[in-house]
Amino acid sequence: MQRVARETGCDAVRCVSALLLWTIVVLLGWPGLASAQDSGQDSETITLGYLGMERDEDLEPLSVLDPVLDDEGVQGARLGVSDNNAAGQFLGQEFVLVESIVARDGDVLEGLHELIDQGAGWVISGLPREELEAVMADAALEDRMVFNAAAPDNALRSEACHPNLYHTTPSRRMLADALAQFLAYKKWDRWALVYGNTDEDRLLVEAYREAATRFGHDIVTEKMWPHEPMARRAEGGFHAIQREIPVFVQEFPQYEVLVIADENDYFGEYFPYQTWLPRPVAGTQGLMPTAWHRAHESWGAVQLQRRFEEFAGRRMTPKDFAAWLAVRSLGEATARTGSVARDVVLDYMLSDEFQLAGYLGLPVSYRTWNHQLRQPILVTGPRMVASVSPQEGYLHPRSPLDSLGADEGESSCRF
Repeated sequence: MQRVARETGCDAVRCVSALLLWTIVVLLGWPGLASAQDSGQDSETITLGYLGMERDEDLEPLSVLDPVLDDEGVQGARLGVSDNNAAGQFLGQEFVLVESIVARDGDVLEGLHELIDQGAGWVISGLPREELEAVMADAALEDRMVFNAAAPDNALRSEACHPNLYHTTPSRRMLADALAQFLAYKKWDRWALVYGNTDEDRLLVEAYREAATRFGHDIVTEKMWPHEPMARRAEGGFHAIQREIPVFVQEFPQYEVLVIADENDYFGEYFPYQTWLPRPVAGTQGLMPTAWHRAHESWGAVQLQRRFEEFAGRRMTPKDFAAWLAVRSLGEATARTGSVARDVVLDYMLSDEFQLAGYLGLPVSYRTWNHQLRQPILVTGPRMVASVSPQEGYLHPRSPLDSLGADEGESSCRF
């Protein structure tokens, strides 16, 4: 049983309870928990809506090894619904997913209204911040809850938070803190920071600065990569790259790690092995903090990886994982409470009793002050998990997971 608890992220008591419940239902039968089909009762239906946007065709992957994905996020929601229904059939609960993928130049509110017309009572968002805020401000949303499974903006968890908005994707600050903790463990405390000229990169730089201050690092220099985002190297540019990048970083003060802020993967992949000094590269390229990674297989994660590959025909991404967590949060809450009523489900999700096995070593749960899912963060290379944060020794009065991201006293979120 201890092995099961380690692999799934649930504690021993919860694992025993779940196994006993499953045994009773399957072997002995249990009035009220039997399959709705067998008992003749109608199932209670929970309709979820996934609202996403089409891929930006102008942003092809920098590496030919990276697949072009047109279904990122929604596949995680689909698997979550399948997982929920595997247990829901014994509880008289049925989950239904309706989907709306909006064109890049389309109206996300039309997509929202389409989901509402199909009966969606809960919404999983695969939208960036601007579009998500438009959804939250739309009167048609009414009292429906939205799970943010894509936008990492810190503001959505602070001054722009919303009582109907829950976050299953980590914030930029959480990712930056996870990396900063690992670099502190390695005693790589002197950073050189290189960032792009996009709005996303400027926001990420702010998160890196906050994380560096929080965990005692010294950013010895900062420098913006001067080229336009779309000025990627064409075939035959290798010699230019290995001349240009060393010159770009040559005048940096002595540093121990080069931290890159390039969320859109415009230039950061060129920096490993091209620096003037032999130094590791971390951040959005090189050593990366991430919610999920294809190489993660501890705590039973290999089981989720394989199920997703069989289900979707490809590997799970962090956006898929965030959408899966959103759907599974509802599945866990409805199963534990035996109710699909919104207020009952939300009260349980925000209670100390709620713990969802996320295959990350520790159960995940929601912060009451900004509705962010507290979760471990993987620190990975391109093909291997190097570590998992929070690191040993970083304690917190409530949970070590709250050492990642803005704490309650730091948050400006006021519902």
